Amino acid sequence: MDGGAAHGYGVPIAVDSPPILGRAPELERLGALLGGARNGRGGALLIRGEPGIGKSTILEEAVRTAHGLRVVRADGFEAESAMPYAALQRLGTPFARHVGDLPPRQSAALRIAAGLDRGDPPDRYLVGLGMLSLVAAAGEVEPVALVVDDAHHLDAESLEVLAFLARRLQAERVVLLLAARADVLDPAAVAGVATLELGGLEPIDAVRLLNRSSDEPIDPYLAMRIAEETGGNPLALLDLAHDFTADELTASSLAESPSPIGHRLEAHYLDRLRELPSRTRTWLLVAAAESTGDAGVIDAAARGMGLPADAASPAERAGLVAVRDTITFRHPLVRIAAYHGMPTADRRRVHEALGELMLERGRHDLAAWHAAEATPGPDPAVAERMERAADVAGERGGMVSRARLLARAAELTPPGAARDARLLSAAEAAAGAGAVQLAGELLASADPSRLDPVGRGRALMLGVGLALFVADAEGILTASATSLRAAELFHGIVPELEQRALIGAFEVLLTAEWAARDVTLPELGRRLSEGALVADGPRAVALRALGAHILLPYDEAVPIMREAVDMLVSADDADLLEFGNFGVALTMGLWDERTCVELLERTAAAAGRAGALRVLDTTLWLLSLLELLHGGPFASGRYIAQVRELRHAMGYDAEQVVNASYLAWSGAPAEVVEAIAEQSLALGFGGVWTLAMTGLGIREIADGRYRDAFHRFEPMIARDFLQVTYQQLPEYVEAGVRSGHPDRVHDAAARLRFFAAESGTPWIRGVAERCTALLSDDADAEPHYVASIEHLTLATVRADLGRAHLLYGEWLRRMKRRSEAREQLRAAIAVFTQIEAPAFAARAARELAATGEHVLRHEVGAPEVDALTPQEDAVARMAAQGHTNAEIGGTLFISANTVDYHLRKVFRKLGVTSRKQLAERLPTV
Repeated sequence: MDGGAAHGYGVPIAVDSPPILGRAPELERLGALLGGARNGRGGALLIRGEPGIGKSTILEEAVRTAHGLRVVRADGFEAESAMPYAALQRLGTPFARHVGDLPPRQSAALRIAAGLDRGDPPDRYLVGLGMLSLVAAAGEVEPVALVVDDAHHLDAESLEVLAFLARRLQAERVVLLLAARADVLDPAAVAGVATLELGGLEPIDAVRLLNRSSDEPIDPYLAMRIAEETGGNPLALLDLAHDFTADELTASSLAESPSPIGHRLEAHYLDRLRELPSRTRTWLLVAAAESTGDAGVIDAAARGMGLPADAASPAERAGLVAVRDTITFRHPLVRIAAYHGMPTADRRRVHEALGELMLERGRHDLAAWHAAEATPGPDPAVAERMERAADVAGERGGMVSRARLLARAAELTPPGAARDARLLSAAEAAAGAGAVQLAGELLASADPSRLDPVGRGRALMLGVGLALFVADAEGILTASATSLRAAELFHGIVPELEQRALIGAFEVLLTAEWAARDVTLPELGRRLSEGALVADGPRAVALRALGAHILLPYDEAVPIMREAVDMLVSADDADLLEFGNFGVALTMGLWDERTCVELLERTAAAAGRAGALRVLDTTLWLLSLLELLHGGPFASGRYIAQVRELRHAMGYDAEQVVNASYLAWSGAPAEVVEAIAEQSLALGFGGVWTLAMTGLGIREIADGRYRDAFHRFEPMIARDFLQVTYQQLPEYVEAGVRSGHPDRVHDAAARLRFFAAESGTPWIRGVAERCTALLSDDADAEPHYVASIEHLTLATVRADLGRAHLLYGEWLRRMKRRSEAREQLRAAIAVFTQIEAPAFAARAARELAATGEHVLRHEVGAPEVDALTPQEDAVARMAAQGHTNAEIGGTLFISANTVDYHLRKVFRKLGVTSRKQLAERLPTV
């Protein structure tokens, strides 16, 4: 707990004084938050500052004035810092009666996280959504204030869920207040949470506090010097005033080299502790080592160590601790001094006593923690207990806690293979929780030479994952080759891991694409095909299809690829979450955009239901890329907005979400797009570079700069890269024909016709007919234009349909058939306006004007939902599709209350009064 917990920092308050001296603005902000919770405007605030600055004092005052709110507290304790969801369980217990009212997945996640049920470890974001729904339900009964002090001592899982909660509270009758030390709390853990940085008191307030607290008058100049030296730290001012005379204060403040206030206070408390009897210092050591402050546990341990019943009394009289149901130290520095000021042997003896007591009470996790603290060096038996505790943490979904417990188990393990295996498992757990820095440190600590082949393969795969996460260019460029090495290590030992590594090798190759090193497509294709033979099952089907995609002629590969796509179509949620991404390559290779979108949307829904926000993030990002082909920039922009909102919920910097291809389509300056592309390539993301260059080439075609587009696409086509190149072929044909190079694009058009004959989807048939029309003589072109439009009308690729209308309209105008041309060009403008492709819309408008028809500006404007925010747009579309508020909330990771709040705003903005009217009003793209 922070110091100065009593109101007014523990000094008498004048009638006309604010509740806490010098903190009126902070209290006003807290009051507004509490008032908002009473009125259905939920919110959160993290109060952060140095030790003794008054965080707890302000928190206590907020609790005291939280009239009409149910206050629930769950402070952080160091002993629980490696016990997953420990604080969350204490915070949620008072609301247990509402758990049965939650969606089944959410209630199950909360019960597994709390250790009440067994089951698959839940994703922490699903636990977060469950907690959001739980407190929202409680808030419907009465407004709720959740209060957490010493948040820097929370277990990682509880802190992450509470940070998620803080970012999502919007329209609930719930407020969350957190307080933590700024020098200990990891800023990344609370990214995106509204924060009050608490500084020292203003000099005039510091002087007033010092004078009120001192038994003797203090010279004004001296008081100002002391205020400056302490930085206005209230606890420092109080303790200096209480424990030093005016002369001593003078000597201290005039010293040439004043020590930092934290060190000074710690030394001061240590001196005070040395004045206490030995039995009291030992009792304080027990209280400091126990850390949760449980008076019953501390008393039992003290009795077990032979301490008298009144051992705590001298410390209580000295004001160093408050002894009630919970033992509270005056300040964290008192606890630090009480613990570290005692000999190491005494500390170990106390932890041993506490460990035995916890074992008797059935708290095996705490018993293992104390046993580890009592151990002077490697101890295989204690390491085994820590590993068991880590396994229990993992079963509850506490991956960071599992990582830390395994890391401690490794420290207690003698050097050798067992130690390195535990370090590797710890690194994998940390990576699974997104603790990338911790994972990297743990992986670097393990000696690969002491791992068995499977362990070395796991280490390689973990290194690939970390490289992608931190954008390590070298690691990304060699990721596919590294994955193949891992597969070799798994070969003949663990077929499942071998096949997973091989599928991973293909997927990471799509990240680096043509820039990848140490591997070739044929080499990868052969290895994938061989991997399909090591075991039957879905992975074998996937590997066989991917190998065929790379190695076989298209007509031979199509049926094998379709078999894998059919498998995905019939897959359940679990298989979709594992296999969904490679399906993009196969469906796009088959020109089956409809199935591709359906699979990705199902994967996104499955990820939302499972709380797998990282999978959801990746899937939404893929949808944003695909929609540039499927629905155009408008639909792509909707998904990009969802990615931003999702990353905000996860605590990432949402402003860094940049889709360079989308920017190119939408009219961003070419130099900006190229700069983003080159930066991405420098980081190893060759696929991002290709998408950006493709977007720029399409923009050049829209602007009529065909020569530039032709020269942009030609080298990319020469670097043939599976389905990526397939999508570039139509652009290459149009740019080649319009720039005067039809002879150089005949092979590309023939290839598209071959694809159409073998795949036969409406998309590829329409695109192939369009390219054939471009290359045909005027006498032969029209049937192909008409066929293109007919096929693309059956497909869902709005952008390609618009371009087919545009090209046909341009051809009709050249044929002097102006009336028919206008019909096609109007159809093109309607499509381009709806999908927000301004460059193509402008090109169609210019052609239409050339026919003699005037084009109104609003005809090439944007769709009519500009007034909606991204989250309102997402809520509105799901509501229009018939989803309930609970279903929408589960998908978007907000509460049903917030869904209702957004829907009311949507109805007002769009002037509708029902979901049926909403469905009629929204664009269909």
